[in-house]
Amino acid sequence: MIEVQQLYKRFGTVEAVKGVSFTARDGEVTGVLGPNGAGKTTSLRMITGLIKPDQGQVTVDGLDPVKQPIEVRRQLGVLPDARGLYRRLTARENLEYFGALQGLDAATIRRHADELIEQLGMETIAERHTEGFSNGQRVKVAIGRALIHHPQNVLLDEPTNGLDVMSIRALRRFIADLAAQGRAVILSTHVMQEVAALCQRIVIIGHGEVVADGSPDELIHMTQADSLEDAFVALAGGEGLAA
Repeated sequence: MIEVQQLYKRFGTVEAVKGVSFTARDGEVTGVLGPNGAGKTTSLRMITGLIKPDQGQVTVDGLDPVKQPIEVRRQLGVLPDARGLYRRLTARENLEYFGALQGLDAATIRRHADELIEQLGMETIAERHTEGFSNGQRVKVAIGRALIHHPQNVLLDEPTNGLDVMSIRALRRFIADLAAQGRAVILSTHVMQEVAALCQRIVIIGHGEVVADGSPDELIHMTQADSLEDAFVALAGGEGLAA
């Protein structure tokens, strides 16, 4: 479980995050949405420990990313928007390298890599160098890398960006399976179909604050909107493009 409590972050004169609080529970996919400049990305980076909050606290299964960064990384799998694969390594080697960084032994790394290669349908690309991979292939490797240590908590930033329809459908099933296994999943996306299909709970951040927190049906009812997309626009204030 990931708990975010009264996070504040200022960059110079800009107050990017102003008291953001929410909980991502085990066994659920929690959507974290917000228009450009709303403070969503900064909030997510504070969860991963990349940015230290000025005030407030994040806990990942009771661990503090600021005080216990190594322990938190063992409990958290992160798929960033920038995939950042090592192009001279094969898909399998990318997974194995990150397994080693997590302190896993060689036998466990091989077993986990084999499982993820099968689950993500990477059998035909596992032994290929990732240079020249399609966007969909890169996403598969990046997801496998994020999950190689079997983290209890998963943060996915725009996981289907640039994927074809069949890959999107397969990845949605995979994300749903992660939650069904009892993991806490945070999904950041601008695709409302994904939010509606996957998220049990939605947190909308606007102007650095949480402006709504509830199930898709609750947000639609709250705004009397015809769709989740309309509810998002109404709650986020129509600022910019969702990100």
